[in-house]
Amino acid sequence: MDILRVFGSNVKKYRASNMISQEKLAEIAGLHRTYIGDIERFQRSISLKNIQKIADALHVETYLLFKEDA
Repeated sequence: MDILRVFGSNVKKYRASNMISQEKLAEIAGLHRTYIGDIERFQRSISLKNIQKIADALHVETYLLFKEDA
């Protein structure tokens, strides 16, 4: 399992299903838009604190962001 790829893909999937932009997700989560873009391109490791911020902003349980084929 490539954890960065799974996490980034799931963030992008849930963001798209909520029909929000990277910029809007970043705003809701209190992060920078380029940070979200880096995550979705599998180019950034992420802290537990920011993982929770993103999950909360997407209104999903945190573990779902780590499920393959979620």
